[in-house]
Amino acid sequence: MFIQTQKTPNPNSLKFLPGIKISNVESAEFLNKDQTDNYLIKDILSIDGVESIFLGLDFISVNKIETKSWDDIKHIVISLINDFFAKGNQLILDKNFNNKSKENYKEIEKKIIHILESKVKPAVSKDGGDIKFLNFNNGVVKVKLQGSCSGCPSSTITLKRGVQNLLQHYIPEIKQVEAE
Repeated sequence: MFIQTQKTPNPNSLKFLPGIKISNVESAEFLNKDQTDNYLIKDILSIDGVESIFLGLDFISVNKIETKSWDDIKHIVISLINDFFAKGNQLILDKNFNNKSKENYKEIEKKIIHILESKVKPAVSKDGGDIKFLNFNNGVVKVKLQGSCSGCPSSTITLKRGVQNLLQHYIPEIKQVEAE
């Protein structure tokens, strides 16, 4: 398997592209080894300097601490991914961790989620990240930035100029968008 890497706007995040579908579920972020039984995720999180892993449908974003070089991490991650699939594994994730049903949301929250999923997620996914709706209260939308977007120097600008402006265009009740 040939695994490509792709830089992201976040210098401490690198996107790994195995060229196949790696997950049957929504995106998932892992900040520590205790969150999963998956040995690939545990092994990558065990690499000195790795802070978190984000899995999309066909990519893995790895976030590192600023003081570590990608030269120290990149080849280990590629080797671990290759070994995982060489052992016959088909998917890294095959079950969903997010059980919150969209039916529990108010109508305005459903509109916000639809805009985030249809217009924002595809763009941030290209950069190795994701955006998750958390809540809407008193005109303020709270979201969680994941993967490469988490800690990215340009995420504040993207959030205010991009996401906030887009949501305000479609839903005038929105006054502000904040990342948690």
